[in-house]
Amino acid sequence: MAQQNVVSMSALLRNCIPLSSINPGKQTHAQILALGFLPHVTLQTDLLLMYSKCNHLDDARRIFDEMPERNMHSWNILISSYCQSSLFNEALSVFNGFLNAGLRPDHFTFPSLFKACAGIRDFYLGKKLHNWVIRLGFEEYVIVKSSILDMYAKCGCLDGAHRLFETMTQRDVVVWNAMILGLGRAGFSLEALCAFRKMQFDGVKMDSRTIPSVLNACGREGDLLKGKEVHGQVVKNLAFSCDAVIGNSLMDMYAKCGCLDDLSRVFANMRDRNLVTWTTLISCYGVHGKGKESLVLFEEMIAQGIEPNCVTFTAVLASCSHSGLVDEGHRIFESMKLEYGVEPSVEHYACMVDLLGRIGRLQEALELIKGMQQEPSASIWGALLGACQTHKNVDLGEIAAFKLFELETANSSNYIALCSIYDAVGKWDGVSKMRQRMRELGLVKTPGCSWINMKGRVHRFYQGDISHPMKNKIYEILNLLSKMMVLPEGYG
Repeated sequence: MAQQNVVSMSALLRNCIPLSSINPGKQTHAQILALGFLPHVTLQTDLLLMYSKCNHLDDARRIFDEMPERNMHSWNILISSYCQSSLFNEALSVFNGFLNAGLRPDHFTFPSLFKACAGIRDFYLGKKLHNWVIRLGFEEYVIVKSSILDMYAKCGCLDGAHRLFETMTQRDVVVWNAMILGLGRAGFSLEALCAFRKMQFDGVKMDSRTIPSVLNACGREGDLLKGKEVHGQVVKNLAFSCDAVIGNSLMDMYAKCGCLDDLSRVFANMRDRNLVTWTTLISCYGVHGKGKESLVLFEEMIAQGIEPNCVTFTAVLASCSHSGLVDEGHRIFESMKLEYGVEPSVEHYACMVDLLGRIGRLQEALELIKGMQQEPSASIWGALLGACQTHKNVDLGEIAAFKLFELETANSSNYIALCSIYDAVGKWDGVSKMRQRMRELGLVKTPGCSWINMKGRVHRFYQGDISHPMKNKIYEILNLLSKMMVLPEGYG
């Protein structure tokens, strides 16, 4: 009879797991305690699993600590649960206890460990675990190999990820996603799009995790055609079209490609508009110089009961800065802590310095920096230096530049900016000193670059570069356009 009751209680706990039903689970736990069934390894493991899946990790850890006998499954549950909640250091701490108990990881343990290594960017530990996987003979498990590849990609070791990718005989969508995401994060957007095309050629269908990575790559490369193609596939799939993350990614892609009308249509058709959605929209309008529209959207978001966070405030203040809306920017900056309890961060101060600097209120910007409780970052001094360059202010420009020389010794743009200020006011000795200092530090100016995507091929144009095979035709058209722009209206 007792054994039948244990089986019954185990079944009740397991029924709670798919539904994440914490209250029935707690009631069953109370019954188990009342009937005196603990300690019992099966019931304790079920309780651990139930609390973990319901995201009650404190209760799960309490159950785990009270277990006199811990099987392999219980260790794996706790390590995996911490990883799922992004508590990567806690997961690795449990793993140390696992090793101290004299246990050896299996193919269920390793994926969580690699996820933890990726989460804290600990490539050294990830590499050691990979060697362990090889010695134990678990490398041919698809889930293990996929997690290793994901770790390599997220830690920025794309060579290692690619080598592993090439050895895989089975490449599911998870593997392709890891490769595409890794390439995109490392700035290889064109390569990420190539990987996506290969994935489609291999007949692997994209999922909800593929789309944001691909759209991000499209936005970075300005590949509007491919972005619209992906959008078309999203529209055809109801699950995709209802996904807020995908909707946000579509908005971001259209913004980077300069298509505000398409962006607005995506927003209008979204059913689930979360804080990220509103923040993305506000930011996109601000970047394109539509500061007043950004403020209207900000007020509309608040009216719908959505509380702004620090990222939202950065987007709004940046929008005010791009459009020169000083009074509005001041009002929002002051309201952050007073009305919403958000402490202004370095990013918010940088926006305010940029806002004041754009309209020439440089001394006020400097006073704002001096009044900061935290140490001003390079972005803040960079905003002030940029404003001084615009308004040819030598005294404040030198203050900002020399602060930046301390913070970013090898950043040539700071030296070039101060050199430009000296040049603008005819301070030739200052120009000479800056150029001499750059030579001593071995710094060179990074050439400016423009690019355009034509029929899937990216054409890049660097300042002073005449290596393009169609340079003669390009310059001929540029000269023609330049002449047309200076002609009076009605001519040409």
